[in-house]
Amino acid sequence: MKIVASLADPGDALSAFAAGADLIELRLDLMDGDGMKGVQGCRKRTGLPVIATLRSTGEGGRFMGDADEWLRVIQTVIPHADYIDIERCFSTHADAIRTHDVTIIASCHTPEMPSLFELFGLERELRVYGDIPKIVVTPRHIEDIIELISFTHAAKKPVCTGTMGAGFRYARLVLPLFGSEFVYCHVGTPTAEGQYSVAEVKEAMRLFGLDARV
Repeated sequence: MKIVASLADPGDALSAFAAGADLIELRLDLMDGDGMKGVQGCRKRTGLPVIATLRSTGEGGRFMGDADEWLRVIQTVIPHADYIDIERCFSTHADAIRTHDVTIIASCHTPEMPSLFELFGLERELRVYGDIPKIVVTPRHIEDIIELISFTHAAKKPVCTGTMGAGFRYARLVLPLFGSEFVYCHVGTPTAEGQYSVAEVKEAMRLFGLDARV
């Protein structure tokens, strides 16, 4: 499990590094300025791997363009990023991106809670075009958390799971214990509701007696 510091401001990269993040996610849809320079700056300041994410409004972000507009933005950062986050609606461009030396995070963020059967189907769908499926759901009941944990434990690895919103936010800490590849955190202003800070996750892992980099 690795700790990802999700940033809207590349100027926070050093704080993320100092707090103990393993990777940086730069949210291109939230930041001001040049995305390419932002990714370059994160790499130069910290030496940490960078995930470039341009999250659509349909999945909780601010990007309102179509797949071709998405590609025009992402193309500028591909040479400087280690991971590219690709939602299903942009997956038509996954093959072109795969020709570059980057890892594809195939992501789905949903305001619903899929059934266990649907989660496994979604994982297979995402793995068709991505290296690491990332599935973030919105649980309504404690039973949903139990199913999400069961899915995370049983799914082919690597896989990343999480929850949206402040409800059941503790699942963000629990899911990595059952095999989720990343836990997304903040180092100042959260980029998503319910995020813990990098420092909080580091402390939780210490209390659990775990190395966050395992």
